[in-house]
Amino acid sequence: MGNQSFLFIVFIVIQLILTTHSLYFHIRETERKCFIEEIPDQTLVIGKYKVELFDAATNTYLPSTPGIGMHVEVKDPEEKIVLSKLYTSEGRFTFTSHTPGEHVICLYSNSTAWFGGQQLRVHLDIDIGEHAVDYQQISAKEKLTELQLRVRQLLDQVEQISKEQSYQRYREERFRATSESTNQRVLWWSIAQLLILVIAGFWQMRHLKGFFEAKKLV
Repeated sequence: MGNQSFLFIVFIVIQLILTTHSLYFHIRETERKCFIEEIPDQTLVIGKYKVELFDAATNTYLPSTPGIGMHVEVKDPEEKIVLSKLYTSEGRFTFTSHTPGEHVICLYSNSTAWFGGQQLRVHLDIDIGEHAVDYQQISAKEKLTELQLRVRQLLDQVEQISKEQSYQRYREERFRATSESTNQRVLWWSIAQLLILVIAGFWQMRHLKGFFEAKKLV
């Protein structure tokens, strides 16, 4: 019973860590749409997209014309460009993270239309980690049995969990460093305020003493 509970918890953790994001959004032809994904280092990311163009005559979205392409740009947490490439109206893009943290994924069309152009609907699927691997293709290529394929999946999942744990430790260390730096700044600011109050009090006492002496009150 205990082993089953442990395996169930591991399964839930894997599903939470290794995710697939599927969505669609609307943009104008000249508009840029960006997403932020927290990704561990050395993690494969695959994005699949399809662009549809709004047709006013039918009031629906239809497959876009061949001339419309989609530019994909990915930046890592250090603002370095990981990927910047122009694709067709439907396709996929891949990249591997080399720095843990927030990656910014931006998509925008290659249209140069004035005043925003027509409205586009973009379907986007982002697979991160183990979900980005096509195990059916691997099985066919390496001629793996079902058991061997399952073991391969479990090993990849364990490796991805290890990467995620390393990333969480990295986040904790960064948060701790930020907290310590903030506390140190607060301490020095408090000391500076105290010194300013002492100096201001000393100056006021001397000023009042000089004032009273000038008025011959003391």
